[in-house]
Amino acid sequence: MSGGRARIILVLAVAGICLVTLVMAPMMMVSTFPSFTGGGDIPDCEESAGRPAGASETATSDIPPEYLELYREHGEKVGVQWNVLAGVGKRETDHGRSTLPGVQSGTNYAGAAGPMQFLISTWGGKAKIKIPSEFNGYASDGDGDGWADVYNPADAILGAAKMLKRNGAPEDVRRALFVYNRAWWYVDQVMEVAGKYAEDGEVGTPPEAEPACDPPLVAAAPDDVVAQILSYALAQRGKPYLWGGTGPDAFDCSGIIYMAYRSVGLSIPRTTFGQWPFGVKVEAGQEQAGDLVFFNAGPGTGPDRPGHVGMVVSPGKMVEARCRLCGPIKVTSYRTRTGIVGFTRPLQNPAIRAQLELREQG
Repeated sequence: MSGGRARIILVLAVAGICLVTLVMAPMMMVSTFPSFTGGGDIPDCEESAGRPAGASETATSDIPPEYLELYREHGEKVGVQWNVLAGVGKRETDHGRSTLPGVQSGTNYAGAAGPMQFLISTWGGKAKIKIPSEFNGYASDGDGDGWADVYNPADAILGAAKMLKRNGAPEDVRRALFVYNRAWWYVDQVMEVAGKYAEDGEVGTPPEAEPACDPPLVAAAPDDVVAQILSYALAQRGKPYLWGGTGPDAFDCSGIIYMAYRSVGLSIPRTTFGQWPFGVKVEAGQEQAGDLVFFNAGPGTGPDRPGHVGMVVSPGKMVEARCRLCGPIKVTSYRTRTGIVGFTRPLQNPAIRAQLELREQG
């Protein structure tokens, strides 16, 4: 056989092999991967689109799969809208993708931590807690490993779901979001994101009104004057601590109390050191809304010179501006806090009583 004829035969053989491959390849794909090529049963449309029922294309393209699963799992478990929960995660840390301080470790400037940005005090006092354990907060074990870790998405998302549930979701979801972060622009942003994540756009029914404070807390006030004082103090929640601050954008511990009393035309001393001897002393257990609770708070302070003060809003709870690294102004529990010096009632000071009598006469 000549060299030229051999080359022709070789070329024809290779071409034949290529032709057979082209014919057989689709047949091999059909038999091996029927769900992708049309062989076998036709999958459900939602599964075909690669998104869970009720989730929009925006949700599946923007939310990491593991986060989407957690939002849906814990939202259903607790009984809150999964898309609202996801809206919080998006607004807080872009579903854990943010590289800002406090997301993966440590805290941010406001003292918040983890993918859902819990204050450590709100979470339970420390970032990682052994479960079961007695604590005051939203620390949760979302993955069953025995720990409540604020940086663990499973734990943090479950904790956030519980917080939304406790504060009004799913019925009053806007109020629940306002308690989560006390700014109506924040509520609006989360609701907008939540609407985009839901296939049908349903995000819950908004409340009839947007309260400036919690009615149950104000209802604990013994009279209208205290109710007005509480309303002012509670309306400052979410604002930062600032040493020497008397508002309107930031306060220190005594500054918020000074301004709360001033908001109803009553003048009390400006500093903690002045406020402590000003009010009439109240026995522990007899305190009521509007009273002040004082603490021994570090060097230079003591039983006769307390360095920190909060305002009682109901038995066991106070509103306080604690410190720069302690997070924003908020309602906390004082019964488990150490260093309580005592309670006072400024409204029983003779000077304040005189001011009140003048108001009544006027």
